[in-house]
Amino acid sequence: MKRTERIGVIVKTLSDTPGKLYPLQYFCDLFHMAKSSISEDINIAASAMEATGSGFIETISGARGGVHFVPDTTHEAVAPLLDEFCNRLRDPARILGGGFLYTSDIMYDTELVSRLATLFAVKFRALDVDYVATVETKGIPLATMVAHQLHRPLIICRREAKVSEGSTVSINYFSGSYDRVQKMSLSRRAVRPGSRTLVIDDFMRGGGSTKGIADLLAEFDAEVVGAGIAIVSETPEQKKIRNYTAAVYLGDVDEEKRTIDVRPNPDIFR
Repeated sequence: MKRTERIGVIVKTLSDTPGKLYPLQYFCDLFHMAKSSISEDINIAASAMEATGSGFIETISGARGGVHFVPDTTHEAVAPLLDEFCNRLRDPARILGGGFLYTSDIMYDTELVSRLATLFAVKFRALDVDYVATVETKGIPLATMVAHQLHRPLIICRREAKVSEGSTVSINYFSGSYDRVQKMSLSRRAVRPGSRTLVIDDFMRGGGSTKGIADLLAEFDAEVVGAGIAIVSETPEQKKIRNYTAAVYLGDVDEEKRTIDVRPNPDIFR
């Protein structure tokens, strides 16, 4: 291959698998090239990736070292993304009875959710978590993409235990969104004791579901070290958890005036 072709393959390989560490020898064998040539190719690829603002290629030295791609974003890209998210949420046609909003089309929009996932991946990558966790169902696409970008396994806490999960641990928790006690289950094989976990979800009103995940993981001697929520309701003001980051805040939903108050979180990276 020509150098330009090799660089294209390197960029494609690394960006398709964020966080995965590739030994330099992997590309040497792939292209049948010397390490010196591959190192030059990687340096050029790294410069190109940094210029786009979409991430950077990090080189780790040592016997167990290699190269991997780390997703990133710029502050210039964050504001338009959150504004787009808010504008889509402000559509009066989304208003359902009881002040709820229809958001399934947004949370299953893979292009938008992928960009939101990058925000949370950048926000939480320094936590060095072992797992990304969510509760079924609408939070799964966002949590999956965050887990992919952090190169970590995904944990899905089920509403009902599945036979295919084997033996499970279940807890009851109070859901503020539905104003009732609900059940949450997780397979005993899903989590290693002593693990650090990041919770990702699509919506939070009082924080009951997120607290439920934390309580369930505590049964495995695992700790929740952060939470990223796409939409956080401003009411109630007092949440059941403290350590969380919202992408946008949802205020008053007026069914009569057909208005939706929603605003981006200006402090998402603080």
